[in-house]
Amino acid sequence: MARTHHRIRSGFGAHSTADDVLTGVDLSGRNVLITGGYSGLGLEATRALARAGAHVVVPARRPDVAKDALRDLPRTEVRELDLADLGSVRAFADLFLETGRTLDVVIGNAGVMAYPHRPVGPGWEAHLAINHLGHFALVNRLRPALAGARVVSVSSSGHFLSDIRWDDLHFRHGYDHWTAYGQSKTANALFAVHLDALGAADGLRAFAVHPGSILTPLQRRIPHAEQVAQGWITSGGRRADGFKTPEQGAATAVWAATSPLLETHGGAYCQDCDLAEPATGDDMLVGGVKPWALDPDSAARLWKLSAALTGHDAFS
Repeated sequence: MARTHHRIRSGFGAHSTADDVLTGVDLSGRNVLITGGYSGLGLEATRALARAGAHVVVPARRPDVAKDALRDLPRTEVRELDLADLGSVRAFADLFLETGRTLDVVIGNAGVMAYPHRPVGPGWEAHLAINHLGHFALVNRLRPALAGARVVSVSSSGHFLSDIRWDDLHFRHGYDHWTAYGQSKTANALFAVHLDALGAADGLRAFAVHPGSILTPLQRRIPHAEQVAQGWITSGGRRADGFKTPEQGAATAVWAATSPLLETHGGAYCQDCDLAEPATGDDMLVGGVKPWALDPDSAARLWKLSAALTGHDAFS
């Protein structure tokens, strides 16, 4: 049965920024890895963590673009990684492990939204492959560097749109890009639930986060007219009320990666720099967490399935 959890009065909220939650926090000597850490929310998280003293490793499918985005930011490094390609995941992880360094934080931030039906790798649906399976393989491959680490999986209220489609994971029979996105965001949350259960004995804690509603390059595939129809932006292009800035959107992942308040809440789903409340409706702008995104039996089932698909399982 899915557990429920409630706010813990963190002192931060929906309007807090990534810099706010790191005020007075010294991350000198800490190593952080952020996938997609050169664009949108990932870039804001990278900036805040580096300013707090962390060394931030940014895996990137487009390393030249990433290097340009981070060129004036100290304590950052870019390495090539394509989450849709398991060979690339293995190569990245193995090269990192050869350095002998450990990681204190991993933030699985990279992702896609509203992708066309374009299977990747061995025929996997792209949202699930990139948003979940690539990160699943990466974290498992990096296990030797993760003792005592925090792993933050960036989910979203998009998980409202779909539980795991156990009978048609890769959409062999009909495709809807929002359902596919929703399934991948549920997978992100369930990944944190079971990773925490498996890693807690070694001091590893895992969390999922809903960053809030934010306009970033993630929405680049969605036509302007659809964004207006969805209520995300006005007809003049201004973001809708209730949407966060990227600096605010990055805050919950950074808080989950660093807050001592979460030590006894491993596997939790976080929103607005606190634990999320159970969702009482279907308004994704309000958010909260649906029970299927916290179900430990589903989390264990998805882990086993993901391990079989990727050939990686370093924790079980």
